[in-house]
Amino acid sequence: MKSWCFIISQFVLLSITFSVNAEEANEVMQLTSPNFSDQKSMNRMFTCDGRNISPALEWSGVPEGTKSFVLIVDDPDAPDPANPKMTWVHWVLYNIPATVSSLPEGVKDKDLPTGTLQGLNDWTKTGYGGPCPPIGQHRYFYKLYALNIILSDLNRPTKAKLEKAIKGHILNKAELIGLYQRE
Repeated sequence: MKSWCFIISQFVLLSITFSVNAEEANEVMQLTSPNFSDQKSMNRMFTCDGRNISPALEWSGVPEGTKSFVLIVDDPDAPDPANPKMTWVHWVLYNIPATVSSLPEGVKDKDLPTGTLQGLNDWTKTGYGGPCPPIGQHRYFYKLYALNIILSDLNRPTKAKLEKAIKGHILNKAELIGLYQRE
């Protein structure tokens, strides 16, 4: 009888261990901001109508084997959400170190994590360019990619060039969408 109790208790412990490990392995990568919720309006402080600073971003659930991150912020509703003609790129960062799990509000170029490189936004500049929709409410997609490599210096790539470089190296992707409409 004692041996059956021992076997059953070992089986229960083993099941709990596998269950916990399975949950950890299946954890979903998430991108959040303390400044706005997914699919909700962004504060004008983060737009061209305000201070035009980047919101704070935080991520979790990073897959094992991640060597770096890419962050792309774009607006697929340009210029008019009723008749979009292009996706406007607001921010391009790559080689964000795998040890980093957040970016502070209003991060300046000089304060980006060591090793982080920037690409060009659609103003043909590096750095964050906040929402500035000419008409209607637009959606701003903050897309974080976990990569299995550290990219070489791509010399201020466009979003298209960076997306080509990361193809086949994406371990996971997280997305956060902010909304903004000018008054």
